[in-house]
Order: sequence, then structure tokens, then C-alpha cells
Amino acid sequence: MLPDSRALRERLKLLVAGMTSLRHDGQYHEPNLDGTPGDYISFNSWEWPQGIGLYGLVRLSQETNDKALKTLVENWYANRIAEGLPVLNINTTAPMLALSLLWRETRNPRWAQIMDDWADRILTEMPRTPEGGLPHIVSDKINDSELWDDTLVMVGLFLASYGQASGRRELVDEACRQFLLHTRYLADPKSGLWFHGWTFDGRHNFAQALWGRGNCWITLGILDLIELADIPTPIRTFLLGVLETQIEALLKLQAPSGAWHTLLDDPFSYEEISATAGFGYGLLKAARLGLGPTGCLEAGMRALNAVLANIGETGTVSNVSYGTRMGHDLQFYKDIPIQPTGYGQALAILCLTEGLRHSGIAAEVAA
Repeated sequence: MLPDSRALRERLKLLVAGMTSLRHDGQYHEPNLDGTPGDYISFNSWEWPQGIGLYGLVRLSQETNDKALKTLVENWYANRIAEGLPVLNINTTAPMLALSLLWRETRNPRWAQIMDDWADRILTEMPRTPEGGLPHIVSDKINDSELWDDTLVMVGLFLASYGQASGRRELVDEACRQFLLHTRYLADPKSGLWFHGWTFDGRHNFAQALWGRGNCWITLGILDLIELADIPTPIRTFLLGVLETQIEALLKLQAPSGAWHTLLDDPFSYEEISATAGFGYGLLKAARLGLGPTGCLEAGMRALNAVLANIGETGTVSNVSYGTRMGHDLQFYKDIPIQPTGYGQALAILCLTEGLRHSGIAAEVAA
């Protein structure tokens, strides 16, 4: 059952408040490679969870025409840029995605220069794996020769979005290249789902983990890639086929609660809400666009209700797994602690925002 638009809007306000109030309490000590402290929780930190968080906020502001929310995000970027940008890596690229969406509206030349320089450095300075992949090098670890599904959202979507908006076709081409290469090594032809990672050093998929949030990056990533940029027809058709195969597998693994487990094929692993929100967003969006197999809409609605059930009174999303490194055995994923995060808030925002679009469609039909 689809919640009414008023209820969704109220929950979305709570989610924004929950995200912007996030603060690191010292529970996790994760120093960066340069010795500076890593903060993957506080709203005002420039890292990948905040980058995904900002993406959710910008998408929401665009859908609802919320000028105050847009100003909040613009001020976030102005303050962080004034403080100085961090070292270039896969995860510190994530905040560039939401900035590219803002720039598509404002055409602020200062932002364009920042993104041009950052994109140039991705193309020329980032190390490469065999076959030209972007290794998942992050602020606190050099994962040399490793491909992770996270990379496609953290870097691929920025390249596609900014490349399309700026007329820099080489950036869109690079995004397509990374999606194709990661599909080659991470998509499991047997299950239709995706493994968390691949390494060229020994050529294997680590624990062969069919990890929930990693798979939701793919559901979200493919759909948003084809929305944000003009993707050549053969590549678009190929990726949508990959997506449909993944969704067919997901539909069979959804728990009675409407959620998915952190290891998708292991019902004894805990139900994880950030992945559920990402899948809910993707399935509802696929249904709206007429993509994917039969059952997307119903499963997306069940996921939406599961997400709603995990939003607390302060707007904090519960049952979100903390940032997950590459696991070498499946138990590793089951042991990841639960922690409110920016990406948990953002994926819930994306899911509810897509639900809001469906409620608008339903209202138009009823009228």
C-alpha cells in the first residue's frame, strides 16, 4: 500500500533533520593514510557517506522545489571548499556528484572549475588496474588492483553527470567504460547478483559475497546513469539487461518484512535498511519508467514501507550497516556493526522521494 504524500513529506523532513544532525562520537577510530582523523559520520565532513547524503538532499530539493534545502546544500559546499578539498581518491569524489547536479541548475563558474580540475585528475592521475579500471583506493587504504561495485556510484555517476552537463563527452565515455568493466568482473552470471569486489592480484572475487548495499549501488547506479547522461544505445541496452537480471534475482530474495538481508542469499544475516532503501528506490523508479520485470512496483512498495518502519522519531534511520571494507569471508559481513550514517539517511530519502512521485501519479490517475 502506498503511503499518502503528506505522510511521506513529513517523514522526509525528519530524514533531512536526522542527516544534518549526525555527528561523530568517537566510537570509530579510522585515521586516514596521511595521519589525519577520518570522519565518516558527521554531516560536515567531506567523505563518501556525506557525498551520498548530499545526493539524496539535492534530489529531494529538485523534486519538491525546496529552496531552503538547496541553500543548505550550497552553503555546505561553500564552507567545505573554503576549508580546502581533501586528497583525490574514489571516495572523496562522491560529493562531486551532488555538486554536478547543482551546477546543472546554477552554472556557477567557480564550481565548474573545481569539477573540471577534479575530473581531469581522475582521468590523468588515478592509478589503473589491468584493462583500465579504477582501483578502489580510498582515504585510509590503498586497495590496489581491486574493483569494487561502490566505485560506480562514487566516481562513475559524477563523470557521467558532469560530462553530460559540461559537454565533455570523454567523461561520459569513461563512466561507460567503468560500468562495462565492473560488470565484466563483478556481475555473477549464475545468480544475476553482483559480488562486492574483484582483485587482479590472484584473480578472484574475495569471499564471493552477494552483499546487499553493494548490489543496491548497482540498481541505483545503472538507472541514474541512463538518466544523467546520453548513453550509447548498445551500452544502455546491455546495462538495462544486466539490471533486469539483477532485479529478477532480488524479487525472489525479499524478506516477508519487505527488507533484504545484508548478504542477499543468507536469510540468517541481518536485514539491512540502507540496501533495502536503495532497492526500493530502484524498483519504484524502474516501475515508473516501464523498465524491469513484472513485480517491481509491488516489491518497491513493500521496501518503502520497510524503510518507513525504520525511521525513528528524530528522523534517524535504524538498522543501517556501517561502512564495509572488502570481506575475505562471509562472516565478516554479518559482523559489520549497525550505525546511523549519511548514506543510510540519503538512500531512505531517495526511496521516499520516489514514493512521492508515485503518489503524485496515483493522485493524477484518481482525478
